[in-house]
Amino acid sequence: MTEPLIFELSADGRRGYTLPKLDVPEIDPADHIPSKMLRREIPLPSLCEVDVVRHFTRLSRLNHAVDVGFYPLGSCTMKYNPKINEDMARLPGFATIHPYQPEETIQGALALLHNLEHALAEICGMDAFTLQPAAGAHGELTGLLIIKAYHRKKKNAKAKTKILIPDAGHGTNPASAAMLGFEVVNIRTSPRGGIDLDDLRAKATPDVAGLMLTNPNTLGLFDENLTEIAKIVHGVDGLLYYDGANLNAIMGWSRPGDMGFDIVHVNLHKTFSTPHGGGGPGSGPVGVKAHLAGFLPSPRISFDGKKFKVTDKHADSIGPVRTFLGSFGVLVRAYTYIITLGAEGLKDASSYAVLNANYMMRRLQKTYKLAYDRTCKHEFVLSGKPFAEKGVKTLDIAKRLLDYGYHAPTVYFPLIVEEAIMIEPTETESKQTMDEFITVMEQIAAEAMTDPEKVKGAPYNTPVTRLDEALAARKPDINFFKRRP
Repeated sequence: MTEPLIFELSADGRRGYTLPKLDVPEIDPADHIPSKMLRREIPLPSLCEVDVVRHFTRLSRLNHAVDVGFYPLGSCTMKYNPKINEDMARLPGFATIHPYQPEETIQGALALLHNLEHALAEICGMDAFTLQPAAGAHGELTGLLIIKAYHRKKKNAKAKTKILIPDAGHGTNPASAAMLGFEVVNIRTSPRGGIDLDDLRAKATPDVAGLMLTNPNTLGLFDENLTEIAKIVHGVDGLLYYDGANLNAIMGWSRPGDMGFDIVHVNLHKTFSTPHGGGGPGSGPVGVKAHLAGFLPSPRISFDGKKFKVTDKHADSIGPVRTFLGSFGVLVRAYTYIITLGAEGLKDASSYAVLNANYMMRRLQKTYKLAYDRTCKHEFVLSGKPFAEKGVKTLDIAKRLLDYGYHAPTVYFPLIVEEAIMIEPTETESKQTMDEFITVMEQIAAEAMTDPEKVKGAPYNTPVTRLDEALAARKPDINFFKRRP
Protein backbone atom coordinates (compact mmCIF):
# COMPACT_ATOMS: atom_id res chain seq x y z
CA MET A 1 0.00 0.00 0.00
CA THR A 2 1.34 3.43 -0.99
CA GLU A 3 -0.25 6.45 0.62
CA PRO A 4 -0.03 9.77 -1.28
CA LEU A 5 1.25 12.90 0.41
CA ILE A 6 -1.49 14.99 1.96
CA PHE A 7 -0.70 17.69 -0.60
CA GLU A 8 -1.40 15.22 -3.40
CA LEU A 9 -4.85 14.61 -1.91
CA SER A 10 -5.57 18.33 -1.85
CA ALA A 11 -8.37 19.74 -4.02
CA ASP A 12 -9.36 23.38 -4.35
CA GLY A 13 -12.60 24.23 -2.63
CA ARG A 14 -12.41 21.59 0.09
CA ARG A 15 -12.09 22.56 3.71
CA GLY A 16 -12.58 21.05 7.13
CA TYR A 17 -13.43 24.13 9.16
CA THR A 18 -15.69 27.16 9.38
CA LEU A 19 -14.91 30.39 11.15
CA PRO A 20 -17.46 32.56 13.00
CA LYS A 21 -18.25 36.02 11.80
CA LEU A 22 -15.56 38.50 12.79
CA ASP A 23 -16.64 40.34 15.95
CA VAL A 24 -13.67 42.74 16.18
CA PRO A 25 -12.52 45.47 13.80
CA GLU A 26 -10.65 44.11 10.80
CA ILE A 27 -7.11 45.38 10.34
CA ASP A 28 -4.59 45.20 7.53
CA PRO A 29 -1.60 43.11 8.62
CA ALA A 30 0.65 45.32 6.51
CA ASP A 31 -0.04 48.15 8.96
CA HIS A 32 1.59 46.21 11.78
CA ILE A 33 4.01 43.70 10.22
CA PRO A 34 7.01 44.73 8.07
CA SER A 35 6.36 43.82 4.45
CA LYS A 36 9.49 41.66 4.20
CA MET A 37 8.16 39.52 7.04
CA LEU A 38 4.57 39.34 5.84
CA ARG A 39 3.60 36.06 4.18
CA ARG A 40 0.78 36.51 1.67
CA GLU A 41 0.24 32.83 0.97
CA ILE A 42 0.39 29.83 3.30
CA PRO A 43 0.87 26.66 1.20
CA LEU A 44 -1.45 24.34 3.12
CA PRO A 45 -3.47 21.51 1.55
CA SER A 46 -7.24 21.83 1.07
CA LEU A 47 -9.16 18.82 2.41
CA CYS A 48 -12.33 18.16 4.31
CA GLU A 49 -12.14 16.63 7.78
CA VAL A 50 -12.95 13.06 6.79
CA ASP A 51 -10.17 13.08 4.17
CA VAL A 52 -7.63 14.21 6.78
CA VAL A 53 -8.77 11.57 9.29
CA ARG A 54 -8.65 8.79 6.72
CA HIS A 55 -5.22 9.87 5.45
CA PHE A 56 -3.59 9.77 8.86
CA THR A 57 -5.42 6.59 9.86
CA ARG A 58 -4.09 4.86 6.75
CA LEU A 59 -0.59 6.13 7.56
CA SER A 60 -0.86 4.85 11.13
CA ARG A 61 -1.56 1.35 9.80
CA LEU A 62 1.80 1.39 8.05
CA ASN A 63 3.62 1.82 11.36
CA HIS A 64 4.84 -0.97 13.57
CA ALA A 65 4.11 -0.57 17.29
CA VAL A 66 4.03 -2.59 20.48
CA ASP A 67 0.23 -2.56 20.29
CA VAL A 68 0.46 -4.16 16.84
CA GLY A 69 3.20 -6.77 17.12
CA PHE A 70 6.43 -8.05 18.67
CA TYR A 71 9.23 -5.51 19.05
CA PRO A 72 12.49 -7.44 19.75
CA LEU A 73 14.59 -4.26 19.91
CA GLY A 74 17.54 -5.10 22.15
CA SER A 75 18.65 -2.54 24.72
CA CYS A 76 15.34 -0.69 24.41
CA THR A 77 12.94 -2.82 26.49
CA MET A 78 9.98 -2.32 24.18
CA LYS A 79 7.41 -3.89 26.47
CA TYR A 80 3.64 -3.59 26.30
CA ASN A 81 2.20 -0.54 28.04
CA PRO A 82 -0.80 -1.44 30.26
CA LYS A 83 -3.67 0.89 29.42
CA ILE A 84 -4.42 1.54 33.08
CA ASN A 85 -1.27 3.70 33.04
CA GLU A 86 -2.78 5.83 30.27
CA ASP A 87 -6.08 6.12 32.11
CA MET A 88 -4.38 7.42 35.25
CA ALA A 89 -2.26 9.93 33.33
CA ARG A 90 -5.46 11.31 31.79
CA LEU A 91 -7.31 11.88 35.06
CA PRO A 92 -8.35 15.55 35.09
CA GLY A 93 -6.53 16.15 38.38
CA PHE A 94 -3.28 15.16 36.67
CA ALA A 95 -3.86 16.14 33.05
CA THR A 96 -5.27 19.65 33.53
CA ILE A 97 -3.02 21.09 36.24
CA HIS A 98 -0.21 23.58 35.65
CA PRO A 99 3.23 23.74 37.29
CA TYR A 100 2.71 27.38 38.30
CA GLN A 101 -0.38 26.61 40.38
CA PRO A 102 -0.11 27.34 44.11
CA GLU A 103 1.27 24.37 46.07
CA GLU A 104 -1.93 23.96 48.06
CA THR A 105 -3.84 23.22 44.84
CA ILE A 106 -1.51 20.44 43.61
CA GLN A 107 -0.90 18.47 46.80
CA GLY A 108 -1.97 15.22 45.15
CA ALA A 109 0.49 15.65 42.28
CA LEU A 110 3.34 16.53 44.65
CA ALA A 111 2.47 13.52 46.82
CA LEU A 112 2.68 11.26 43.77
CA LEU A 113 6.11 12.66 42.83
CA HIS A 114 7.35 12.37 46.41
CA ASN A 115 6.14 8.77 46.66
CA LEU A 116 7.68 7.90 43.29
CA GLU A 117 11.06 9.23 44.44
CA HIS A 118 10.91 6.97 47.49
CA ALA A 119 9.77 3.95 45.43
CA LEU A 120 12.66 4.37 42.99
CA ALA A 121 15.09 4.80 45.88
CA GLU A 122 13.90 1.51 47.36
CA ILE A 123 14.04 -0.33 44.03
CA CYS A 124 17.54 0.96 43.25
CA GLY A 125 19.05 0.97 46.74
CA MET A 126 19.63 4.71 46.68
CA ASP A 127 19.00 7.36 49.35
CA ALA A 128 17.57 10.22 47.28
CA PHE A 129 16.20 10.84 43.78
CA THR A 130 15.47 13.65 41.38
CA LEU A 131 12.74 13.23 38.78
CA GLN A 132 13.83 16.15 36.61
CA PRO A 133 15.89 14.55 33.79
CA ALA A 134 13.89 14.17 30.58
CA ALA A 135 15.55 11.02 29.21
CA GLY A 136 18.24 8.45 29.83
CA ALA A 137 21.01 10.49 28.21
CA HIS A 138 19.80 13.53 30.13
CA GLY A 139 20.09 11.42 33.28
CA GLU A 140 23.66 10.60 32.33
CA LEU A 141 24.43 14.28 31.91
CA THR A 142 22.88 15.00 35.32
CA GLY A 143 24.88 12.21 36.96
CA LEU A 144 28.11 13.46 35.43
CA LEU A 145 27.35 17.01 36.60
CA ILE A 146 26.99 15.55 40.11
CA ILE A 147 30.35 13.78 39.72
CA LYS A 148 31.93 17.08 38.71
CA ALA A 149 30.31 18.91 41.62
CA TYR A 150 31.50 16.23 44.06
CA HIS A 151 35.12 16.56 42.98
CA ARG A 152 34.83 20.34 42.83
CA LYS A 153 33.75 20.48 46.46
CA LYS A 154 36.74 18.32 47.37
CA LYS A 155 38.87 20.87 45.49
CA ASN A 156 40.34 18.33 43.08
CA ALA A 157 38.12 18.88 40.04
CA LYS A 158 41.06 19.96 37.88
CA ALA A 159 42.85 16.71 38.64
CA LYS A 160 39.81 14.52 37.88
CA THR A 161 39.75 14.58 34.08
CA LYS A 162 38.85 11.04 32.98
CA ILE A 163 35.72 8.92 32.82
CA LEU A 164 36.13 5.17 32.33
CA ILE A 165 33.59 3.46 30.04
CA PRO A 166 33.55 -0.19 28.88
CA ASP A 167 33.96 -0.74 25.14
CA ALA A 168 30.51 -2.39 25.22
CA GLY A 169 28.90 0.69 26.80
CA HIS A 170 25.98 2.65 25.41
CA GLY A 171 27.01 5.26 22.86
CA THR A 172 25.44 8.03 24.90
CA ASN A 173 27.89 7.35 27.76
CA PRO A 174 31.01 8.69 26.03
CA ALA A 175 28.97 11.42 24.36
CA SER A 176 27.68 12.69 27.72
CA ALA A 177 31.16 12.56 29.27
CA ALA A 178 32.73 14.38 26.34
CA MET A 179 30.06 17.10 26.52
CA LEU A 180 31.26 17.92 30.03
CA GLY A 181 34.90 18.02 29.03
CA PHE A 182 35.97 14.65 30.39
CA GLU A 183 38.49 12.48 28.59
CA VAL A 184 36.84 9.16 27.76
CA VAL A 185 38.93 6.06 28.46
CA ASN A 186 37.65 2.72 27.15
CA ILE A 187 37.94 -0.44 29.23
CA ARG A 188 38.22 -3.76 27.41
CA THR A 189 35.64 -6.52 27.71
CA SER A 190 36.91 -9.84 29.05
CA PRO A 191 36.37 -13.21 27.31
CA ARG A 192 33.52 -13.77 29.81
CA GLY A 193 31.73 -10.63 28.61
CA GLY A 194 32.39 -8.43 31.64
CA ILE A 195 34.94 -5.74 32.43
CA ASP A 196 38.55 -6.83 32.01
CA LEU A 197 39.87 -6.31 35.56
CA ASP A 198 43.53 -6.11 34.53
CA ASP A 199 42.72 -3.36 32.04
CA LEU A 200 40.61 -1.56 34.64
CA ARG A 201 43.40 -1.69 37.22
CA ALA A 202 45.89 -0.31 34.69
CA LYS A 203 43.63 2.59 33.75
CA ALA A 204 42.23 3.41 37.21
CA THR A 205 44.69 6.25 37.78
CA PRO A 206 44.36 9.17 40.25
CA ASP A 207 42.92 11.41 37.50
CA VAL A 208 39.83 9.18 37.09
CA ALA A 209 36.61 10.93 38.13
CA GLY A 210 34.36 7.92 37.72
CA LEU A 211 33.28 4.81 35.84
CA MET A 212 30.02 4.54 33.88
CA LEU A 213 28.74 0.98 33.80
CA THR A 214 25.58 -0.71 32.54
CA ASN A 215 24.72 -3.87 34.46
CA PRO A 216 23.63 -6.19 33.00
CA ASN A 217 25.70 -4.81 30.18
CA THR A 218 24.82 -4.42 26.51
CA LEU A 219 25.72 -8.06 25.93
CA GLY A 220 22.90 -8.96 28.29
CA LEU A 221 25.39 -10.30 30.86
CA PHE A 222 25.63 -9.58 34.58
CA ASP A 223 29.16 -8.59 35.54
CA GLU A 224 30.56 -11.15 37.97
CA ASN A 225 33.17 -8.82 39.48
CA LEU A 226 31.17 -5.81 40.64
CA THR A 227 32.55 -5.85 44.18
CA GLU A 228 36.11 -5.71 42.88
CA ILE A 229 35.21 -3.10 40.25
CA ALA A 230 33.74 -0.84 42.94
CA LYS A 231 36.81 -1.34 45.12
CA ILE A 232 39.15 -0.35 42.28
CA VAL A 233 37.19 2.77 41.30
CA HIS A 234 36.61 3.95 44.86
CA GLY A 235 40.29 3.30 45.56
CA VAL A 236 41.22 6.26 43.37
CA ASP A 237 38.37 8.40 44.76
CA GLY A 238 36.26 7.83 41.67
CA LEU A 239 32.49 7.48 41.68
CA LEU A 240 30.62 4.50 40.23
CA TYR A 241 27.78 5.45 37.89
CA TYR A 242 25.02 2.98 36.98
CA ASP A 243 23.44 3.31 33.54
CA GLY A 244 19.92 2.03 34.31
CA ALA A 245 18.90 1.21 30.75
CA ASN A 246 18.86 -2.51 31.63
CA LEU A 247 17.25 -2.31 35.06
CA ASN A 248 14.37 -4.46 33.77
CA ALA A 249 16.64 -7.50 34.12
CA ILE A 250 17.28 -7.17 37.86
CA MET A 251 14.30 -5.17 39.19
CA GLY A 252 13.28 -6.61 42.55
CA TRP A 253 16.18 -9.09 42.63
CA SER A 254 19.23 -6.89 43.14
CA ARG A 255 19.86 -3.19 43.63
CA PRO A 256 22.63 -1.01 42.14
CA GLY A 257 23.11 0.72 45.49
CA ASP A 258 23.94 -2.63 47.10
CA MET A 259 26.49 -3.37 44.38
CA GLY A 260 28.61 -0.32 45.21
CA PHE A 261 27.17 2.23 42.79
CA ASP A 262 27.04 5.85 43.94
CA ILE A 263 24.75 7.24 41.23
CA VAL A 264 22.07 5.67 39.04
CA HIS A 265 19.74 6.83 36.32
CA VAL A 266 16.53 4.98 35.48
CA ASN A 267 14.78 4.97 32.09
CA LEU A 268 11.16 5.15 33.22
CA HIS A 269 10.01 4.88 29.59
CA LYS A 270 11.69 1.46 29.41
CA THR A 271 11.58 -0.42 32.69
CA PHE A 272 8.32 1.02 33.95
CA SER A 273 6.41 0.60 30.69
CA THR A 274 5.62 4.18 29.78
CA PRO A 275 5.40 4.98 26.04
CA HIS A 276 8.69 4.53 24.25
CA GLY A 277 9.76 5.62 20.80
CA GLY A 278 8.95 8.35 18.33
CA GLY A 279 11.33 10.74 20.02
CA GLY A 280 9.50 10.81 23.35
CA PRO A 281 8.18 11.29 25.84
CA GLY A 282 10.98 10.12 28.10
CA SER A 283 12.11 10.36 31.69
CA GLY A 284 15.46 9.58 33.27
CA PRO A 285 15.35 10.12 37.06
CA VAL A 286 18.69 10.09 38.87
CA GLY A 287 19.30 8.57 42.30
CA VAL A 288 22.30 8.99 44.58
CA LYS A 289 23.72 7.70 47.82
CA ALA A 290 23.48 9.91 50.90
CA HIS A 291 26.92 11.50 50.48
CA LEU A 292 25.81 12.95 47.11
CA ALA A 293 22.24 13.98 47.98
CA GLY A 294 23.15 17.62 48.40
CA PHE A 295 24.28 17.83 44.78
CA LEU A 296 20.92 16.76 43.29
CA PRO A 297 19.18 19.25 41.00
CA SER A 298 16.88 21.84 42.50
CA PRO A 299 14.07 22.36 43.24
CA ARG A 300 13.25 19.34 45.39
CA ILE A 301 9.99 18.11 46.91
CA SER A 302 9.80 18.00 50.70
CA PHE A 303 7.12 16.96 53.19
CA ASP A 304 6.83 18.42 56.69
CA GLY A 305 4.22 15.94 57.86
CA LYS A 306 1.33 18.15 56.82
CA LYS A 307 2.10 19.66 53.45
CA PHE A 308 4.20 18.90 50.39
CA LYS A 309 6.43 21.76 49.31
CA VAL A 310 8.73 22.59 46.43
CA THR A 311 11.98 23.72 48.00
CA ASP A 312 15.28 25.08 46.74
CA LYS A 313 17.69 25.07 49.64
CA HIS A 314 20.93 23.14 49.29
CA ALA A 315 23.97 25.25 48.44
CA ASP A 316 25.76 22.32 46.73
CA SER A 317 22.93 21.64 44.24
CA ILE A 318 23.90 21.59 40.57
CA GLY A 319 20.73 23.65 39.96
CA PRO A 320 17.78 22.79 37.70
CA VAL A 321 18.48 20.58 34.69
CA ARG A 322 15.08 21.20 33.09
CA THR A 323 11.94 23.22 33.63
CA PHE A 324 9.60 22.33 36.47
CA LEU A 325 9.81 18.89 38.10
CA GLY A 326 10.07 16.47 35.16
CA SER A 327 7.92 14.84 32.48
CA PHE A 328 4.87 14.66 34.71
CA GLY A 329 2.68 12.45 32.50
CA VAL A 330 5.46 9.86 32.21
CA LEU A 331 6.00 9.97 35.97
CA VAL A 332 2.30 9.28 36.58
CA ARG A 333 2.41 6.29 34.25
CA ALA A 334 5.52 4.87 35.92
CA TYR A 335 4.06 5.32 39.40
CA THR A 336 0.87 3.57 38.29
CA TYR A 337 2.92 0.66 36.97
CA ILE A 338 4.86 0.33 40.22
CA ILE A 339 1.89 0.40 42.59
CA THR A 340 -0.19 -1.84 40.30
CA LEU A 341 2.43 -4.60 40.28
CA GLY A 342 3.80 -4.11 43.77
CA ALA A 343 7.11 -5.50 45.01
CA GLU A 344 6.41 -9.11 44.04
CA GLY A 345 4.97 -8.14 40.68
CA LEU A 346 8.05 -6.12 39.76
CA LYS A 347 10.21 -9.08 40.73
CA ASP A 348 8.08 -11.40 38.59
CA ALA A 349 8.39 -9.04 35.62
CA SER A 350 12.18 -9.31 35.75
CA SER A 351 11.98 -13.07 36.17
CA TYR A 352 9.86 -13.51 33.05
CA ALA A 353 12.06 -11.11 31.06
CA VAL A 354 15.13 -13.21 31.91
CA LEU A 355 13.32 -16.50 31.29
CA ASN A 356 12.07 -15.36 27.89
CA ALA A 357 15.50 -14.13 26.80
CA ASN A 358 17.24 -17.36 27.78
CA TYR A 359 14.58 -19.45 26.03
CA MET A 360 15.01 -17.53 22.78
CA MET A 361 18.79 -17.49 23.07
CA ARG A 362 19.07 -21.26 23.44
CA ARG A 363 16.68 -21.85 20.55
CA LEU A 364 18.38 -19.42 18.18
CA GLN A 365 21.97 -20.33 18.97
CA LYS A 366 21.37 -23.50 16.95
CA THR A 367 21.08 -21.37 13.82
CA TYR A 368 23.01 -18.18 14.57
CA LYS A 369 26.35 -17.65 16.28
CA LEU A 370 26.02 -16.82 19.99
CA ALA A 371 28.49 -14.09 20.92
CA TYR A 372 28.97 -15.17 24.57
CA ASP A 373 27.79 -18.60 25.65
CA ARG A 374 26.60 -17.71 29.14
CA THR A 375 23.24 -17.55 30.84
CA CYS A 376 21.96 -14.13 29.83
CA LYS A 377 19.71 -11.71 31.62
CA HIS A 378 17.01 -9.78 29.72
CA GLU A 379 18.65 -9.75 26.27
CA PHE A 380 21.28 -11.59 24.26
CA VAL A 381 23.55 -10.93 21.30
CA LEU A 382 23.80 -13.19 18.27
CA SER A 383 25.92 -12.72 15.17
CA GLY A 384 25.02 -13.04 11.51
CA LYS A 385 28.62 -13.91 10.67
CA PRO A 386 27.84 -17.55 9.71
CA PHE A 387 26.11 -16.25 6.58
CA ALA A 388 29.03 -14.07 5.43
CA GLU A 389 30.20 -16.82 3.07
CA LYS A 390 26.97 -16.30 1.13
CA GLY A 391 27.37 -12.52 1.12
CA VAL A 392 24.45 -12.07 3.52
CA LYS A 393 24.91 -9.51 6.29
CA THR A 394 23.04 -8.83 9.49
CA LEU A 395 21.44 -5.80 7.83
CA ASP A 396 19.98 -8.10 5.16
CA ILE A 397 18.49 -10.35 7.83
CA ALA A 398 16.96 -7.32 9.54
CA LYS A 399 15.45 -6.13 6.25
CA ARG A 400 14.04 -9.58 5.48
CA LEU A 401 12.29 -9.67 8.86
CA LEU A 402 10.17 -6.73 7.71
CA ASP A 403 8.59 -8.93 5.05
CA TYR A 404 7.32 -11.22 7.79
CA GLY A 405 5.72 -8.37 9.70
CA TYR A 406 8.33 -8.01 12.45
CA HIS A 407 10.29 -5.00 13.55
CA ALA A 408 13.97 -5.84 13.30
CA PRO A 409 16.09 -6.36 16.42
CA THR A 410 18.91 -3.95 17.24
CA VAL A 411 21.76 -4.59 14.80
CA TYR A 412 25.49 -3.79 14.81
CA PHE A 413 25.43 -3.04 18.53
CA PRO A 414 27.34 -3.53 20.73
CA LEU A 415 30.23 -2.68 18.45
CA ILE A 416 32.51 -5.35 19.90
CA VAL A 417 30.43 -8.13 18.30
CA GLU A 418 30.87 -8.50 14.55
CA GLU A 419 27.55 -8.51 12.65
CA ALA A 420 25.68 -8.19 15.96
CA ILE A 421 21.98 -9.01 16.38
CA MET A 422 20.68 -7.96 19.80
CA ILE A 423 17.29 -9.38 20.85
CA GLU A 424 15.20 -8.49 23.90
CA PRO A 425 11.77 -10.14 24.16
CA THR A 426 10.81 -8.49 27.50
CA GLU A 427 8.41 -10.16 29.94
CA THR A 428 5.24 -9.20 28.07
CA GLU A 429 5.58 -11.65 25.15
CA SER A 430 4.01 -15.10 25.20
CA LYS A 431 5.79 -18.34 24.31
CA GLN A 432 3.61 -18.54 21.20
CA THR A 433 4.80 -15.13 20.01
CA MET A 434 8.42 -16.04 20.68
CA ASP A 435 8.09 -19.38 18.90
CA GLU A 436 6.61 -17.69 15.84
CA PHE A 437 9.50 -15.20 15.75
CA ILE A 438 12.06 -17.98 16.21
CA THR A 439 10.53 -19.89 13.29
CA VAL A 440 10.84 -16.85 11.06
CA MET A 441 14.47 -16.28 12.12
CA GLU A 442 15.22 -19.92 11.31
CA GLN A 443 13.51 -19.59 7.94
CA ILE A 444 15.54 -16.50 7.07
CA ALA A 445 18.72 -18.35 8.06
CA ALA A 446 17.76 -21.15 5.67
CA GLU A 447 17.06 -18.62 2.91
CA ALA A 448 20.46 -17.02 3.50
CA MET A 449 22.15 -20.33 2.73
CA THR A 450 19.95 -21.53 -0.15
CA ASP A 451 18.77 -18.29 -1.79
CA PRO A 452 21.03 -15.47 -0.54
CA GLU A 453 20.01 -13.02 -3.28
CA LYS A 454 16.45 -13.12 -2.00
CA VAL A 455 17.57 -12.06 1.45
CA LYS A 456 19.93 -9.39 0.10
CA GLY A 457 17.10 -7.83 -1.91
CA ALA A 458 14.63 -7.58 0.99
CA PRO A 459 12.25 -6.09 1.93
CA TYR A 460 9.64 -6.71 -0.75
CA ASN A 461 6.32 -6.22 1.06
CA THR A 462 6.84 -2.78 2.62
CA PRO A 463 5.63 0.59 1.27
CA VAL A 464 9.28 1.59 0.84
CA THR A 465 11.74 -1.10 -0.18
CA ARG A 466 15.56 -1.13 0.04
CA LEU A 467 16.94 2.40 0.06
CA ASP A 468 20.32 3.70 -1.01
CA GLU A 469 21.35 4.39 2.58
CA ALA A 470 24.39 6.49 1.70
CA LEU A 471 22.26 8.72 -0.57
CA ALA A 472 19.50 8.91 2.05
CA ALA A 473 22.02 10.11 4.63
CA ARG A 474 23.79 12.60 2.39
CA LYS A 475 20.84 13.91 0.36
CA PRO A 476 17.67 13.24 2.35
CA ASP A 477 14.38 14.17 0.68
CA ILE A 478 12.39 15.78 3.49
CA ASN A 479 10.13 17.97 1.35
CA PHE A 480 6.52 17.50 2.45
CA PHE A 481 5.04 19.46 -0.45
CA LYS A 482 3.61 17.93 -3.59
CA ARG A 483 6.13 15.87 -5.53
CA ARG A 484 7.52 17.60 -8.59
CA PRO A 485 7.79 15.75 -11.92
